[in-house]
Order: sequence, then structure tokens, then C-alpha cells
Amino acid sequence: MCFSAPASFTAGTALLIVGVACVRRARARSELAYAWIPILFGIQQVLEGILWLTFPDRAPLLNTVLTHAYSFFSHVLWPIYVPLAALALETVPWRRRALSAIAIAGSTVGLYLLVTLFTQPIVATVTGQHIAYESPHFYALAAMSLYLLGTCASLMFSSHARVVAFGVAAFVSAAAAYAFYAAWFISVWCFFAGVLSVIVFLYFTDPHRVARVRGAAPTIARQRGPR
Repeated sequence: MCFSAPASFTAGTALLIVGVACVRRARARSELAYAWIPILFGIQQVLEGILWLTFPDRAPLLNTVLTHAYSFFSHVLWPIYVPLAALALETVPWRRRALSAIAIAGSTVGLYLLVTLFTQPIVATVTGQHIAYESPHFYALAAMSLYLLGTCASLMFSSHARVVAFGVAAFVSAAAAYAFYAAWFISVWCFFAGVLSVIVFLYFTDPHRVARVRGAAPTIARQRGPR
């Protein structure tokens, strides 16, 4: 399997389109964070597409900026954002308590990894037709465990089956990426997870979801007021 600038740009564009469709289908404010997941993955893939164009040594400064911008998504944003998006959708009390605890854990590892971005900057290199991000702290057992808890397990705690499906798919893709692409895990898993985020759209095809979402009344349309 080969990844490249065209692959990243294609995936990014497709995800942006899917994400816009999700946002347009959102009917409650509590759905918006979840709806934005494909858009954020799309932006991340576009960033990596541009990063591909900076190799080898075509634009060192831009390479550094893009490496850290991409790493902000991969290391910091996702373990913080995903649990909060799942929490916003949840109405079951015990699940909300569990998701609140996971959100704290995800925020902890996200902030820890944010600090490492400044104290030990990440370097991106192309090896074996993939981008490798040198990030030793990311692979520490505690950091990885909390990261997976925030990005995958949080979705599995949802009472919405289609959200759980995304969490399971994300975890399976993480295992596959680590098993077959360990040296390029960050890039490959983010690509897999980004593509799989089209599953988010399935949630918005459920016509009965709004009644089960916290804050579903009033809907977004009503909050905008009369035209």
C-alpha cells in the first residue's frame, strides 16, 4: 500500500464533502461536535498532502510548520475532542459519567502530548513510501493507553449503535495499522481513521436520533429563528 500527496488530497476532499453533509443534517447543537469529525479529519489529510510536497528538502520551514500542525491534530486534538463529542450526544446518566471520566483522561494525555510538541519537536521523514513521525512519547504505554481510551473507547460507551460502530472500526484500524505499519503508525492510522470517519454520516441518516440526543429541543432550525 502506498500513500502520497494525491491520496491525502483525495481523502481530504472527500472527507470535507462528507463533513459538510453531516453538519447540514445536524438538528441539535449537541450533534455539531460529532458532525465536524469528518471535516477535521479532512483538514488533517490536506495538511499531510501539502507536507508530502515539501519532501525532499524543498521547503524546510514549511515542512516543520506542517509537521507540527498535523501533529496537533493527531496527538492533541483527537483524544480531547472525540470524548467530548460523544458526551454531547449522550443522555444515559451512567454513560455520561463514564464519558466524563474518559474525557478527563483524554484531555490529560492530549495536554501532555501538547507539551512534548514544544519540548521535543516532532520530525517527519519519508521512508518506505510513507511519512514517519518521530514521536517517542506517543508510544509510551501510559500515553497510548489513555489515547486509545479517548479516541476509541469513548465512542464505544455511546448508547447510539452507529457511534459505537465508528469506535470499533477505529480501534480495529489502530490494531491493523500497528501490526502492519508500526514504523508509520501515526500517519497510517490517521489515514485509516479519517477514511472510516465517513461512518459518522450513518449516524445522521437515522431519523429517530434527535429525540435521543441531549439538547434536541429546541432544534438548530428553531434556534435560528424565523426567516
